[in-house]
Amino acid sequence: MKVAVCFNRVPPRLVHGEPLDRISEEGAEAEAQAVAAALRELGHAPHLVALGADIAPFVAELRALAPELVFNLCEGFWGQSRKEMHIAALLDLLGLTFTGGAPLCLGLTQDKARTKDLLTRHQLPTPKYLLVKLGEQYPRVRDLAYPLIVKPRFEDASLGISNDSVVDNEGELKARIDYVHRTYRQGALVEEFIEGREINAAILGNGSHEVLPLSEIRFHSDLVRPIVSYEGKWLEQSQGYQGTQPLCPAPLKGRDAILVRDVALRAYKIMECRDYARVDIRLRDGVPYILEVNANPDISPEAGLARCAGVAGIRYPQLIRRVLEMAAQRREAARA
Repeated sequence: MKVAVCFNRVPPRLVHGEPLDRISEEGAEAEAQAVAAALRELGHAPHLVALGADIAPFVAELRALAPELVFNLCEGFWGQSRKEMHIAALLDLLGLTFTGGAPLCLGLTQDKARTKDLLTRHQLPTPKYLLVKLGEQYPRVRDLAYPLIVKPRFEDASLGISNDSVVDNEGELKARIDYVHRTYRQGALVEEFIEGREINAAILGNGSHEVLPLSEIRFHSDLVRPIVSYEGKWLEQSQGYQGTQPLCPAPLKGRDAILVRDVALRAYKIMECRDYARVDIRLRDGVPYILEVNANPDISPEAGLARCAGVAGIRYPQLIRRVLEMAAQRREAARA
């Protein structure tokens, strides 16, 4: 099968954020190469198609290639993560069947505030929160209890998250909101910080779903804050990285594991995730609080989703095959 493996390139200078943010952005091509290698092992004919600053060559290459399926690994457009959904919409308009989330799902899950609105509407546990939009005056916090954590509204991969993101008083809160507004040019999501165990739930499937073995992020006691910061996720020589270790399967008691799996799967369905996704949770006092739903998580061999699949006995090429087969089923259903 001819498969286009699409990924986004990174501009020489990011449109917003910190200079170090390039590290996570530049991982897209390595992820695409790993997926392509797995597809070749499975007997398919993968073709890497890079999305740069100009959309026209990307469209022209896809039209000339005429792939049977697209493996969509695009996480934004030229340094703008908010445009992740637009690339999926473009593939739709071109009449191409692609893996992963549909445009609306990608747009909603990219927006942390709207995701939490939907989770709350469906009575799923998520930390109390408020949104401070770009240009809004600093709010008085009355209904939230310190410590709080402040995140950019539209970013993923822990962009904008550091030890300073967790604040203990009004002065620190105001400074961090100002930082997010100034550096990332977007709203700041303010949440109650949940002290608890951090669990990642990776899910496969459409209609028939499989929650893979749960993974826990273990935080070393020497860390200033028990969080998955940007340095903890991407800077291998940092204290944050060394002190942030995944453990799969997570050693959870029966009831806790059941609750985490149930809440994660309900969130997956509510957000209409497709093929694969990851739900990040903080477990405190038996309550699984949903932090984020990632409808387009890293699917490279060393990433969390592949790690969970490996524990379930699913080798990396088998994982890629399953994702591709789910997209192929959509294509056949549309033709019928």
